[in-house]
Amino acid sequence: MSSRLSATTVYAAPRPRAYVSVTGPDAAVYLNRMVSNEVETLQVCDACEALLLTPKARIVAPMLAWRRAEDGYLLLTEPEAGERLARELARARFAAKCEIAVEEHTSVVVLGDDPLVVNRHDVVANDDYGLPAVELLDAEPPDDAEAIAEDELERLRILARTPRLGRELDDRVLPAEAGLEHRAISFTKGCYPGQEPVARLHFRGHPNRTLRLIAVDDGPLPEYDAELVLDGKAVGRVTSAAPDRQRGIVALAYVRREVPAGAALVLQDGRSARLLGEHA
Repeated sequence: MSSRLSATTVYAAPRPRAYVSVTGPDAAVYLNRMVSNEVETLQVCDACEALLLTPKARIVAPMLAWRRAEDGYLLLTEPEAGERLARELARARFAAKCEIAVEEHTSVVVLGDDPLVVNRHDVVANDDYGLPAVELLDAEPPDDAEAIAEDELERLRILARTPRLGRELDDRVLPAEAGLEHRAISFTKGCYPGQEPVARLHFRGHPNRTLRLIAVDDGPLPEYDAELVLDGKAVGRVTSAAPDRQRGIVALAYVRREVPAGAALVLQDGRSARLLGEHA
């Protein structure tokens, strides 16, 4: 599973979340025309990643859209995004027959492929950490689950190149830059806010920068937005970082697309950094 984790052990940790429900006869149709992924065809108890975007394709909220009933969804988003997500969905509802509400729940992320965890009905699949994982809603983890430290969970998120709101995702970033096209966007569904610029970039162009994984020499964790330089020219900025036994520090950074894997970069504090390949 990881250089730090045992493949035979189940691990668990709290997962801070905000929760927004969309329920009613028009819930599926309405939500499908508001978010970036195909949620109307989800089976009950299935989930997918999706985004609520502005008309200019800036990210309002990332989410896991979980269909918990034929006429109801629970959207799991980041804690700071819940109120805005509910407000934006309610504002655009018009005549749709559905209700939008903020709900109170708890999530525990459980990492491991224990079938007793995976086959439960109170779980939502989670792909944030690059390992088999689920979120248990309003439930306790398995009795034999070991606690996983916050910095280790962050390291796994970084290695999985999963962007997070407030770090990799803000109003400066387009979904394609964050690597969200393949995990949170459908290019075959109907219209939704932000679809036109998303599709235009996908079919007619490419982002000038993308979210990449870098290794940094040992020392303090790089500051948020720390500049990365190649041959005296700024080519990127760091968004998240965590200690890593094998590499010193691993970090996510937005780096110009022309910078090749293996490039020797310099952090703004003078330390060396290396751009890792896709399979690092």
